[in-house]
Amino acid sequence: MAVRPVGRRGVGRVRAAIGVLAVALVAGAVVAVPTGTAEAAGAAGAGMTGSGGGGGKVVYLTFDDGPSPTYTPRILSILNRYGVHATFFEIGENVAAHPSLTAQVARQGHSVQNHSWSHPDLRRLSGTSFNSQVGNTDQAIRAQTGRTPKCLRPPYGAVNGTVRSRAAALGKQIVLWSVDPADWSRPGTGAIQSRVLRNVRPGSVILMHDGGGDRSQTAAALPTILSTLKARGYSFATLC
Repeated sequence: MAVRPVGRRGVGRVRAAIGVLAVALVAGAVVAVPTGTAEAAGAAGAGMTGSGGGGGKVVYLTFDDGPSPTYTPRILSILNRYGVHATFFEIGENVAAHPSLTAQVARQGHSVQNHSWSHPDLRRLSGTSFNSQVGNTDQAIRAQTGRTPKCLRPPYGAVNGTVRSRAAALGKQIVLWSVDPADWSRPGTGAIQSRVLRNVRPGSVILMHDGGGDRSQTAAALPTILSTLKARGYSFATLC
């Protein structure tokens, strides 16, 4: 997992990324993917099911850190153009700031799930703070979509046994990823495209971002990613 440069949330991301690598080495898996996919064996949280894939070569496109008034509408427009549904892991404070965008995401057939209220490292929180981060985000999303998120993506992918048990107590499935093009680092449109297309496999969960910064490269990379994967015979499904 790449480490973001220090900046907004930067120090936390560096520390969290180191911790996640340690978790990966100890637990042997940092990816939760749907049952029946090529990567499900041994993955944390196996048993989750996706929707809309219809079997075969299915991939799961996910977007973190939104909604963003600048980039979420652009990404929604591209997804609509290609007839693709994705899963959006949204930050509660952004949902509260831009509620109509969350409603739009759901209205267009995408899945809206929980990415915490303010993007903290959930491993470092008390039980009360953890429940507040998740519960307040659930409430904000439910107010716009009519549905309570079933899945939680911990910020930075930072998980441990405590995070897993607390999430389970709230009825949440932890969902991470298996393909990370590090689009948050703005490596260039071509790099984002090649990192996804080189590493994707049937059942892959692709991590991208529609919020949290300048996501123009992500939006620019998306049409080629979608058209190429479709040409390779892939279909797209939502998680949770």
